[in-house]
Amino acid sequence: MLIYPAIDIKDGKCVRLTQGDFNEEKVYFNNPAKVAKIWEDKGAKILHIVDLDGALEGRSKNLDVIQEIVKSVNIPVQLGGGIRSLDTIRELLDMGVDRVILGTKALEDKEMVKKAVDLYGGRIVIGIDAKDGYVAVEGWTKTSEIKALDFALEMEKIGVKTIVYTDISKDGMLMGPNFQATGELNEKVDMDVIASGGVGSIDDVRTLSKMNLAGVIIGKALYEGKIDLEKMGAEL
Repeated sequence: MLIYPAIDIKDGKCVRLTQGDFNEEKVYFNNPAKVAKIWEDKGAKILHIVDLDGALEGRSKNLDVIQEIVKSVNIPVQLGGGIRSLDTIRELLDMGVDRVILGTKALEDKEMVKKAVDLYGGRIVIGIDAKDGYVAVEGWTKTSEIKALDFALEMEKIGVKTIVYTDISKDGMLMGPNFQATGELNEKVDMDVIASGGVGSIDDVRTLSKMNLAGVIIGKALYEGKIDLEKMGAEL
């Protein structure tokens, strides 16, 4: 199971939110590229970047910062937040981003997802952010009427190979992910599932590892010192 240190970017800085609330923001570093290098030096094999401004506004907002991150590390970077067009996808992949994550747009325009998958295959990842089992959109500010599992199965039919599953209620709380919902989703799809939201301890990571997930995204637990990336890599 791959470990994805998370770097959430808002106003050009590395921040963490609590339960996706933009009013519950904590700035950890002013230079996200420096953070990326720290995680690489500590053994990260891949990074998970989110453009929070992009997610909220529907267009990529921190391209300079993202480019700086890509240039500063020698490991793959996957990016989500505000990616709503094939042109943006192409621009980001050309910039050196390894994989892009589609969220809101995937729900609104399945035809575009199909075109993206036809063009870029496994470099297209779908982010499924769930609130009470239903898909949330637009930077988690709205909840749709579509169940997360139904949406995942639709994406699988289109040809998507990887999904990131986040339970919003758990995100940033350090109280453990939604093991049940994540496990059920993983059992019912043939795609790679990356767990996200709520990881607060190395025991949480061990539990997820036993569930045959493809990966786990860890944010606040790393920044708050609840998990030591180097130590965890040696133990798992």
